[in-house]
Amino acid sequence: MRDLYFPHVGQLNHIGGHRSALGVYVDGRFSWCDEPAWQRTLGYLPDTLVTDVRAVHPELGIELRIHDAVDDVDNVYLKEVTVKNLTSEARTVLLFFNQDLSIDESDVGDTAVYDPRLHAVYHYKRDRYFLFNGATPEGGIDQFSTGIKRFHHAEGTWRDAEDGHLHGNPIAQGSVDSVIGFRLHLASGGEQTMHYWFVVGASYDEVVALNEKVRRTGPDRLIRKVAHYWRRWLTKATPPPSDLPPEVLDLYNRSLLIIRTQVNHNGAITAANDSDILHFNRDHYSYVWPRDGAYVADALSEAGYHRLAASFFEFCARAVTKDGYLRHKYNPDGTVGSSWHAFTNGKEEKLPIQEDETASVLFALWRFYRRDEDIEYIRRFYPGFIKPMARFLLAHYDPRWLLPKPSYDLWEERWGIFTYTAATVYGGLNAAAGFAELFCDDDLAQACRARTQEIREGMLRHLYDSECGRFLRAVYPEGDRLRKDPTVDSSLFALFFYNVLPSDDPRLIRTMAAVENALRVRTDVGGFARYQADTYFQQTDDVASVPGNPWIICTLWVALWKIVSASSAGALAEAREWLMWTVRRSLPSGVLPEQVHPYTGQPISVAPLTWSHATFVHVVRQYARRYRELHTEQGGT
Repeated sequence: MRDLYFPHVGQLNHIGGHRSALGVYVDGRFSWCDEPAWQRTLGYLPDTLVTDVRAVHPELGIELRIHDAVDDVDNVYLKEVTVKNLTSEARTVLLFFNQDLSIDESDVGDTAVYDPRLHAVYHYKRDRYFLFNGATPEGGIDQFSTGIKRFHHAEGTWRDAEDGHLHGNPIAQGSVDSVIGFRLHLASGGEQTMHYWFVVGASYDEVVALNEKVRRTGPDRLIRKVAHYWRRWLTKATPPPSDLPPEVLDLYNRSLLIIRTQVNHNGAITAANDSDILHFNRDHYSYVWPRDGAYVADALSEAGYHRLAASFFEFCARAVTKDGYLRHKYNPDGTVGSSWHAFTNGKEEKLPIQEDETASVLFALWRFYRRDEDIEYIRRFYPGFIKPMARFLLAHYDPRWLLPKPSYDLWEERWGIFTYTAATVYGGLNAAAGFAELFCDDDLAQACRARTQEIREGMLRHLYDSECGRFLRAVYPEGDRLRKDPTVDSSLFALFFYNVLPSDDPRLIRTMAAVENALRVRTDVGGFARYQADTYFQQTDDVASVPGNPWIICTLWVALWKIVSASSAGALAEAREWLMWTVRRSLPSGVLPEQVHPYTGQPISVAPLTWSHATFVHVVRQYARRYRELHTEQGGT
C-alpha cells in the first residue's frame, strides 16, 4: 500500500508514496511481495471493488491469493490472504505486515504502540487513530514490534522482520513504523487463509469499537458483503444493447466502479489519487477541478447515478464565488486548492481562472436536469448558483470581438481566447437560458440567448480561419488586433459537444479531419495526442510521428466524433475500434491512466485518471444509443 486517504478521498494521504508492505518468511528465507522475484497478477473480482491478486514466488514455493476491500459503511480496510504451499513438504509460513504511516502527511509526533488489552497495534496523533489487527485459523498476532524509521540512519522496523523474528518493542514515538506477524502451518500442497484489517477513527474508543465489530462479524463475511454491495450497485448502469464486445462492457463497469472510488461523501470528485506524480512535481492530482468533475458528474448522471452527480453540483454551489465563477481547483474538503495562475502578467491585472470550468459545470447541470426534470430539486440551485454563474458569463465578455474575455485554457498552460473556452461559454449560456425560462426569468433568458448568438458569430468571425479551412486553437488579443494560434488541438471537439455547430457543418468536418490527421500518433501504439508538439511528459522529439503522447480522453473524443457523425451502423466501426484501443491501453486491473507511452503503451502520469474513465463511460453510452438509432432508422432490430 502506497496511498491511504482519510477523512476525504484525496485528503489527507497518511502514507504518501512510502511502502506498507507484506512479507513472507519460510524455510529460513524472507521476501517482500513487491520484490521482482514475485510473479504478480493484479485485478478485481468481477463487477466489484474487491481486489483479486495472485502472487507466486517459485523459489520459495509459495502462492498468495489476496482479496482487499474497504467496507461500504465503516472506516474499515480488510485483506484476506490465502497461502498455498507449492512443495511436497509440510511447512510453517510467517506473514509480516509493515505499517509505515505519516499521519496527516507528517512523520512528526506520531506514536506506534502495542496494546496487550486488544492484542493489536495502533498508531495515533491528535484525533487520528489507526488500529491494525488480524486473525489466522489458530489465533491472532503472533509477533509485533514498533520502531523508528528514516531518522538517524534507522531504516525502519520492517528490517526487523527479515530474519523471521520481531523483537517486540511495545512503543515508539516520532517518525515511526510497526510490523505485526502471523504464523500459518501448511501441509504438503496445502493452504490456509488468514485475515488482516485496520480501522480508522477520531479516538481510541472509536477504533476499539470498530475493531470489535470486525472480530464479531468476521472479516470474511464483511468482504463477501462488500462484494455483494458493489455487484448490486452496478445493476442500474447497463447501457442499451449494441454490438460492443464483452471487453468494452467489462471496462465500462470497471470504469464506473473506479469513478465511485474518487467521489467523496461531500460531493467532491478528485481528478486522480496517485502519489507517483510526486516524484516529478511536489504536488499531485488529488484536487477537484470543476471541469473534470463536470464531465464525471455528467457521465454518472447519464449512467443513472443521479444522486452522486447531484452531490457534485451541491459541492460546486458551496464553492462558487460571490462573483459567480469557480476557481482553478479545490481541495476535497472544499477549500481552495494550490494554483499557478497569477493575478497579473506583470503589466495588467487579470482574473486567474479557466472560464470553461464555470461554463462546463453550468452545461452539465442543465443536462443533469433534463434527464429527470426534477424542477423541485433544481429550484434550490437557481438563485445562488445558476443565476450568479450566468451573470458572470455574460459579464466576462469582450464586445470588440464578440467573444469571452481571455482566461487560461483547459490545459492550464496559456492565456488567451480559446475555441474550446468559447464553445463551453456558448453551451453554458444556453443552459442558463434554459434554466431562466424554466423559472420565468425572462430578462435573463433573453440576455443569455442573445449573447450565445453573439459568441457564435464571434467564433465564426475570429476563431474560424478561412485560409486554414478550419477552427483555430486560439486568438490572443494584442492591442486592437488578434494574433492567431493555428495549432491543432484535440479540445476542438467542444464545437460539437457544446452544440456550436451541427455534425454535418463543413467547417466542423474539416476541423475534425485536421484533428485526426495532425494528432494521430503514428506508432504501433496509436491513439491521439492533446495538441501538436505537446511537451508534457514528452518521450521523443519526433513530433511528425508523435505530436504528443497518446491521451485516453483525446482518443475517445475522436471516437465520439465518429459516433456523432455516423450516418450508418457500419460507420460506427471506427469508434468501436477506438473503444477497443482504450481497453488495450488499460492496466490489467482495468485502471485507465491519463496518457500512455507512444512506443511501449505503458501508463504515463497518474493512474487512474477519473476523467479518462468518465469519458469512456460517456462514449460507450453514446455508441450504444447511436447504434440503436441507426438500426431503427435503417429497419434493423
